[in-house]
Amino acid sequence: MAMTYTDLQEALRVLRLEERATLKEIKARHKELVKRYHPDTGSTAEPEMIQKVNAAYQIVLEYVAAYHFSFSREEFYEQNPEERLRQQFADDPVWGKK
Repeated sequence: MAMTYTDLQEALRVLRLEERATLKEIKARHKELVKRYHPDTGSTAEPEMIQKVNAAYQIVLEYVAAYHFSFSREEFYEQNPEERLRQQFADDPVWGKK
């Protein structure tokens, strides 16, 4: 069965992720939640939560694995705003290189 947007939103809710997250943040949040809810840690308040966390993680990983990354100049500068500023003002006599 294909993933729906509702599935993705529920996975983000379970993992407590914002609308934008890096792969590093996704993995860190999963690791944090696994430590919290894993049965071996003695967390028995919500025994099904570890299954929900792992299922949500798989949904998010499936989504990001199919993502088409953009390597355009504009996307690069959107992801690296400090580099955009450096490029804009590098040759400026006041703000740039001396």
